[in-house]
Amino acid sequence: METANNTLKNIVKAYTRYLRLQRNYSGNTLDAYLRDLDKLLVYLQGEGKDVLDVTLADLQHFSASLHDIGIGARSQCRILSGVRSFYRFLVLDGYLLDDPTELLESPVLPDHLPEVLTVEEIDRLEEFDMSKPESHRNRAIVEVLFSCGLRVSELVTLKISQLFLDEQFLRVVGKGRKERLVPISSRAIRELQLWFVDRSRLDIKPGEEDYVFLNRRGSHLTRTMILIMIKRQAEAVGIQKTISPHTLRHSFATSLLEGGADLRAIQAMLGHESIGTTEIYTHISTTTLRQEILEHHPRNMYKKR
Repeated sequence: METANNTLKNIVKAYTRYLRLQRNYSGNTLDAYLRDLDKLLVYLQGEGKDVLDVTLADLQHFSASLHDIGIGARSQCRILSGVRSFYRFLVLDGYLLDDPTELLESPVLPDHLPEVLTVEEIDRLEEFDMSKPESHRNRAIVEVLFSCGLRVSELVTLKISQLFLDEQFLRVVGKGRKERLVPISSRAIRELQLWFVDRSRLDIKPGEEDYVFLNRRGSHLTRTMILIMIKRQAEAVGIQKTISPHTLRHSFATSLLEGGADLRAIQAMLGHESIGTTEIYTHISTTTLRQEILEHHPRNMYKKR
């Protein structure tokens, strides 16, 4: 039994190295994969199954158990994706000859359009009480998220050395430490410059000097701080939608799509590896789509003749 436990520990260590070094995953992504793997390992331990002897039927039962304990379909899909990654590694590294996840199906997700904000709602979100010391910073945060479509993790790690404001672009370090160049609007630049005036008055802690967005104690912000700020501001200005920093990323992509931008260009700016991901994260509003059909579908063109 002790030998089996040691073998499993060595396999998990090797998998962790693979994710960190070969897949180049960030700390947060790595932790998420290992948490999902742990769910499988706990299940297999309870069933008395060895991780190297798992069959498709075992994995189907594991998938069903996720549903039974109330885990939602989207989370089930994420967990099963992590399980597939683990078994692909086992085959790749020679622990297994065949991948038992090859025919493992994920639950069907319901169609879901992400919440987005109109430009008018973004403007309302930027109506901060300017008497407060952090207001210029918060307005710059909202404008950069909306104008550049950044992930909140990319925003909190954004450095001054990544800003090229004269050329109007940012160098963003995204998932897997992949870099991309993102244009930045004149309005976002103006909001950043106003924030930098306030920022210059802070007592900045050692090691934090290059971060763009800081708290009043001179340390860089966390994702939770930005989430709380945006939710409170939305409530303060009467926006009824359930929003988060990611809502601004959706809104960025949707505004581009409705404005006629090519989906591939949006994919590059969002930093998506797959165009399919971009299609999930962007959508055209029902009103705009209806208007496009009325104006451009050939069955409606006769009205204009």
